[in-house]
Amino acid sequence: MQNGHTKSLSLTAPSSWNPCGSAPACPSSISAVCPHFCAPQIPASLQPLSCTCSWTHTQPSEAALANKLPQKPPHFAAIPGVHPWHSHGVCFRHTEEIDFPTTSLILHIAAGSRWVAVSKLPVSHFTERPKLPDNYTQDTWQKLHEAVGAIQSSISIKYNLEELYQAVENLCSYKVSATLYKQLRQVCEEHVKAQILQFREYPFVMHSLDSLLFLKKINKCWQDHCRQMIMIRSIFLFLDRTYVLQNSVLPSIWDMGLELFRNHIISDKQVQTKTIDGILLLIERERNGEAVDRSLLRSLLSMLSDLQVYKESFEQRFLEETNCLYAAEGQRLMQEREVPEYLHHVNKRLEEEGDRVITYLDHSTQKPLIACVEKQLLGEHLSAILQKGLDSLLDENRISDLTQTYQLFSRVKGGQQILLQHWSEYIKNFGTTIVVNPEKDKDMVQELLDFKDKVDHIIEVCFQKNEKFINLMKESFETFINKRPNKPAELIAKYVDSKLRAGNKEATDEELERILDKIMIIFRFIHGKDVFEAFYKKDLAKRLLVGKSASVDAEKSMLSKLKHECGAAFTSKLEGMFKDMELSKDVMVQFKQYMQNQSDPGNIDLTVNILTMGYWPTYTPMEVHLNSEMIKLQEVFKTFYLGKHSGRKLQWQTTLGHAVLKAEFKEGKKEFQVSLFQTLVLLMFNEGDEFSFEEIKMATGVEDSELRRTLQSLACGKARVLIKNPKGKDVEDGDKFIFNDDFKHKLFRIKINQIQMKETAEEQVSTTERVFQDRQYQIDAAIVRIMKMRKTLGHNLLVSELYNQLKFPVKPGDLKKRIESLIDRDYMERDKDNPNQYHYVA
Repeated sequence: MQNGHTKSLSLTAPSSWNPCGSAPACPSSISAVCPHFCAPQIPASLQPLSCTCSWTHTQPSEAALANKLPQKPPHFAAIPGVHPWHSHGVCFRHTEEIDFPTTSLILHIAAGSRWVAVSKLPVSHFTERPKLPDNYTQDTWQKLHEAVGAIQSSISIKYNLEELYQAVENLCSYKVSATLYKQLRQVCEEHVKAQILQFREYPFVMHSLDSLLFLKKINKCWQDHCRQMIMIRSIFLFLDRTYVLQNSVLPSIWDMGLELFRNHIISDKQVQTKTIDGILLLIERERNGEAVDRSLLRSLLSMLSDLQVYKESFEQRFLEETNCLYAAEGQRLMQEREVPEYLHHVNKRLEEEGDRVITYLDHSTQKPLIACVEKQLLGEHLSAILQKGLDSLLDENRISDLTQTYQLFSRVKGGQQILLQHWSEYIKNFGTTIVVNPEKDKDMVQELLDFKDKVDHIIEVCFQKNEKFINLMKESFETFINKRPNKPAELIAKYVDSKLRAGNKEATDEELERILDKIMIIFRFIHGKDVFEAFYKKDLAKRLLVGKSASVDAEKSMLSKLKHECGAAFTSKLEGMFKDMELSKDVMVQFKQYMQNQSDPGNIDLTVNILTMGYWPTYTPMEVHLNSEMIKLQEVFKTFYLGKHSGRKLQWQTTLGHAVLKAEFKEGKKEFQVSLFQTLVLLMFNEGDEFSFEEIKMATGVEDSELRRTLQSLACGKARVLIKNPKGKDVEDGDKFIFNDDFKHKLFRIKINQIQMKETAEEQVSTTERVFQDRQYQIDAAIVRIMKMRKTLGHNLLVSELYNQLKFPVKPGDLKKRIESLIDRDYMERDKDNPNQYHYVA
């Protein structure tokens, strides 16, 4: 149809449309070669979603068409570097070849779901496509060919770039795109093929200078090729964005350039080998400490990556050579260097390889490259490194080196596990040397505390508080500390006693609390906690009865910690001891009121502690000869106490008594704080100035060894109230003792300490035996309890239940003995048919 024909076209605005700009003047007609049109400016609040164009047809003359084509303004949006859409107004572009049979255009702009504006634009169009001048295609291609040749020869182009771009656009509009693309590819291919000759003839041996020159030449060729293809693509951009884009099988002009370079230059076996060898040689030189051109390496490796031959041609060989290099280096340096130096070198190598990835290697190489270094320098030598140097690092407390060891071993598969094993072995071995050596008993607990502080610090700082290392450390401590049964528990109890005893000026209250917390951590590792309880109770009794406790608050704090750790049953007797001391204070208040009502209150101020026998350690009573006044006071108190608590029995413990005596010397009066045995000896010198050992023993009734220690403290100590004849440190039979009337001392009140007899082996055995006896009772009770509930049980199941219930270590042989004992006492019996089966006897 020539007139009256209408057609509708739906167009969508590009994402870069700017509704806020001012619209330029629209052309009065739409070009058949490159149809563009601009919509008038639209308010910013209205966003066009789609538009529909309707038009009616009028036909312009051939002359008008001919006049329009040459004067058509160039579309700068197609020039490289300029955005293909207009920057002002609303611009739509349609590249489809259409016959335009309209004389008016109606533009509908939709915002949201409703039409908001209608604009009618008068346009003029053609009914037939104008014919190109003769030889236009050939002439245009000749121009383009010359331009491409100039670019490839790096000479100036004699044509205007806009003109060349317009020429490509005109050819594409007249369906010459396929031929144009083919011709362009052919020209580029011929040029690339010509480049290969210079590389094939280039001499190359494995010499650093020759390889460097070759690499620079190949790099220059690549850079030139990239620059040329960018220029060529700028001219043929319209072809690239229309014809090539619509044909998915065709590579873009840029990709075509990469394909040609890959196929004709890099894929050449000789060129590729020389290139890869040269790159690897440069990297090797850099690894050896030489300075190399990193920008050249970056450019060449980027080229391989862009050409998609990086992995197959370079990466595989690179990783193989890296593997060989570090395998040999690891073997050599493990022999030559100490562990800290070696680990420092490994860390340095890892940093260097990481830097190479950042600087010039492809990022895909990072994982296999780092894994290769870790495997060859660490993974292959994990055990050797730890066996050679871990113990010395831990012994010398080299925190920075241990931190580096942990960090490096954490990078390797299985590294942490083998480090854990050696860590555990070190703790067990070191701890065992502390525990099993009797010569170290004196300092065992302090060394254990110091060792625990050390490993805690290492775990916190070096091992990043790793739970696995913490748990394994606890297991290792528990293992070695129980290799010597009972002794660590005994020594920990004595260590606590030394810290809680009066006169300990080493620590403030806060420091003492901190020490007790640390002791409780060591205490947790001990299996035989009942041994600790026995020795702790004995020492606590001394502190309470002699008044040597440094702080009641500290004592109760320790008791609270033990209760929290072991339960109320563990501390019930210890709590009873404190309760007795408090009740005794109340009793003494009442006794003093009672004495005030007596007709003859006496000159001695008596203080008595009432101890419940089940709470306190067992003391052997010792009968001594008290003077009459003391005996009288004892009877008064006995009458008073039994009057309030009928049915109770009092037993005096003379070994725990102490007194304050007043004495007169030539220099003046003094007061002495002494034990009851010292008191009895000194009171004898009111009756005379000289007595023999035998006379004193007869008069006081004190046991022989105890009397010798007592006389030793009075005549051979710092405060020599008595003079021994003959002189000497030890008290022998026949020695005579004379009152020292010339005694001098700067203090008024003097405390004469009893010579502390070292705890004999018999006493230690006695305490341990008592613990063992208590354990037997607990085992018996547990067996009866289990059998009463189960009625019938096999031997293995019974033993398993006992291990679950008992809180102290016990040997299977001891359990068997207790079972036999209960069978003999008719608590249980064996099955007649199965001797490993037991029945409870009600």
